[in-house]
Amino acid sequence: MYRYTEFDRQFVHARAAQYRDQLQRNLAGELSDDEFRPLRLQNGWYVQRHAPMLRVAVPYGELSARQLRQLARIAREFDLQDEGLPTQRGGFGHFTTRQNLQFNWIPLARSADVMQLLADVDMHGIQTSGNCIRNITTDALAGIAHDEVVDPRPYAELLRQWSTLHPEFAFLPRKFKIAIHGAREDRAATAWHDIGLTLVKDDAGAVGFRVAVGGGMGRTPVIATELNAFVPWQDILVYIEAIVRVYNLHGRRDNMYKARIKILVRAEGQRFVDDVNREYAALAADPATPRLQQAEFDRVAAGFTVPPLPDVLPEPPHDPLPAFERWQQRNVHAHRIEGYRAVTLSLKRPGLPPGDVTAEQMDGAAALAERYSAGELRVTHDQNLLLPWVPAHELRALWLQAREGGFATPNIGLLTDMIACPGGDLCALANARSIPIAAALAERFDDLDRLHDIGDIDLHISGCINSCGHHHSGHIGILGVDKDGSEWYQLTVAGSDGSKLSGTPVPGKVIGPSFAAEEVPDAIEAVIETYLRERQAGEHFVDTARRLGHLPFRQAADQVRRATAAA
Repeated sequence: MYRYTEFDRQFVHARAAQYRDQLQRNLAGELSDDEFRPLRLQNGWYVQRHAPMLRVAVPYGELSARQLRQLARIAREFDLQDEGLPTQRGGFGHFTTRQNLQFNWIPLARSADVMQLLADVDMHGIQTSGNCIRNITTDALAGIAHDEVVDPRPYAELLRQWSTLHPEFAFLPRKFKIAIHGAREDRAATAWHDIGLTLVKDDAGAVGFRVAVGGGMGRTPVIATELNAFVPWQDILVYIEAIVRVYNLHGRRDNMYKARIKILVRAEGQRFVDDVNREYAALAADPATPRLQQAEFDRVAAGFTVPPLPDVLPEPPHDPLPAFERWQQRNVHAHRIEGYRAVTLSLKRPGLPPGDVTAEQMDGAAALAERYSAGELRVTHDQNLLLPWVPAHELRALWLQAREGGFATPNIGLLTDMIACPGGDLCALANARSIPIAAALAERFDDLDRLHDIGDIDLHISGCINSCGHHHSGHIGILGVDKDGSEWYQLTVAGSDGSKLSGTPVPGKVIGPSFAAEEVPDAIEAVIETYLRERQAGEHFVDTARRLGHLPFRQAADQVRRATAAA
């Protein structure tokens, strides 16, 4: 993984010192809350429903064991809930769909100390908030995937360095998200991003990017539009600069709900494409415009070489265990290096919301990475952790140790491997709680045999229309809505993130009026039972839902509503 240079380290330490000065002036009354607000947001500090929330950047999801141990220390020593508040949780972190980590209970007065601890391990919260280019995300299997065409990580790092504190793009009309992948299967949901980048090779073997623009969720779910089928890699920063310049100039600033680039792309159509091409041509013709050079790419790519790995040994003999075999089927993934595997550590287990990890569990995951994965982990788009460098002969030992730490639930890709935002328990924007819904569904579908019979399915839960839980792209989506001050939930079916299983990316279809919280498990059960009854041989849920359309699922869910009303 990429290692910070001395310049990088000086930069994040200077930023931490700058923030400490700003915080001290705010606490002393020399800097008003309104003046301090944009300064803290630029460093990832929000004020949420009950307490400050810090979003820590994990660029393209790569995390070292040392960094995870520092995050565990922060959770243990700083993430302390106020006992007078209704949500009694603290000492934990929450991994997000954008491969970042959030803390929810750190007192603002201690935030500068946390910034320093992050800087000590080459971490920060810069540009995890605000109307700027946010964290660059990618495939959690980047660099190790068996179907990879080009490793996207060096390009993601170049994009990170280019976009961090870019003077022209620090105050865009709205937040701006970029995803990149380089495999045959899109595991980064690029079609749902402001800019989605796919690494490709032309007939001569030259590397370039297929560029799509204008994807996004929220109130208006939109799939990104392809803007260019092949941009040479040397020009990709120039091309993205042209896109963001056009957006910065023409994007709406009078209405935050219409400020995303997806609205501009839809409104302008071909005119947007023409404007980008003109801007790109002008930049490309200017001798002063910098392009990526091979030497600079090689410098960054050197940080992504294969780490020192142990020799591959024969798998030790052992008695077959159904639980171990099931775990291998679900949590172990093919690797481009013979004799190695990637292993998902499931963060979807009873007692904690999806994506949450306690300080002790962070330390436990770090220990697994040190012992079995060259000290490296990845944060996945699905809010799990992944070990990228596991020798196949160590799988049995890893499974036993992961099971002790609560990481070995064999549910990856199944219904309980759900995505969920923190919702109304923590987020000031949420209309409804996500965590109790996730807990109720995990309890309802807690039988592994039943889960495996249902098969692969993506269940996504958002607490509001901002869609942080990606409900639009779920095979089943759950959206929290407010109805006269009460929490209600809208269901969708047949959404897709664009992965191999899900097929063409598309937002899910709403299946009728919303449900009360206590009705949601029964409604989901009715939807699942409809699938089990109607599926054909070999069909996954999303296949059946697309073949049947949403009406049978709506009718099944409506029966739940009628039964509740009758009772």
